[in-house]
Amino acid sequence: MIAGTRGSKLAMAQTDIFVKMMTPYSIAPEIRTIRTSGDADQFSDLKDIGGYGAFVRELDNSLLAGEIDVSVNSMKDVPVLGNPKITIGAVLKRASCEDVIIPTPIDELPRGAVVGSSSVRRTAILRSVRPDLDIKGLRGNIDTRLEKLDAGNFDAVILAKAGLERLGIEREMHVLDPNVFVPAPGQGAIAVACRASDRDTVELLRKVDDADSRSETEAERSIMRIMGGICSSPIGINAKKEGDELMINAVSFDGANVRRYNSPIPADHTVSDLRNIAAALRGGIR
Repeated sequence: MIAGTRGSKLAMAQTDIFVKMMTPYSIAPEIRTIRTSGDADQFSDLKDIGGYGAFVRELDNSLLAGEIDVSVNSMKDVPVLGNPKITIGAVLKRASCEDVIIPTPIDELPRGAVVGSSSVRRTAILRSVRPDLDIKGLRGNIDTRLEKLDAGNFDAVILAKAGLERLGIEREMHVLDPNVFVPAPGQGAIAVACRASDRDTVELLRKVDDADSRSETEAERSIMRIMGGICSSPIGINAKKEGDELMINAVSFDGANVRRYNSPIPADHTVSDLRNIAAALRGGIR
């Protein structure tokens, strides 16, 4: 088995998690790094280089060309409108899904403080709760972002908690309330994709698939898909499995309009349940 991945420290750490999970099945994947558009261009706005699909496009192409057997990605980077020839064979057990701000709590930042983030979701939420802050774009891997913070280019930066934990980075950080800073669909989860036609690999990946994490992320991504959103939309959707229910917490931004949804749905929900949530986030029924 050849596992394709981006070459960043975080991508390699996530791939290592997958590799170790395959050990009990006597599988030792060969790791092949692939440079993506999002890695090659760390200055342009993501929307100008294909949105968050820029982090998986080349991996998908390698899968379809048969150059790799699986690709390991951050779930939140995987477009919800994907290629039908590629399937997510495994969703690994989800880590923390929250955002964190480093190094100062958001309510302690002075007026005009410069906060780094290139996420339209985080930017929209920040502007709704602290319109007095100066939000500037910040791209690059985690180390690069922290280096820019330490160099004094920013007063604070917002990052995903899961990435910091997987890299073992210990910094003064403050978890942002996920009921306000609703995470992106799939945040904290690792997706392992393969060719849909490769039945042997599909069956093998089922062995490391986490049912709860799949249930949560599939609901989040389905709502986003119904809304016609892309991963770079100002939308946060988070599902949490609680017994026989999925607690859905979501927020969407449309200009000055902020719409929130917080309510459970059955774990064995129907498409209609998800459509109702999407409608609520678009300003229709709750």
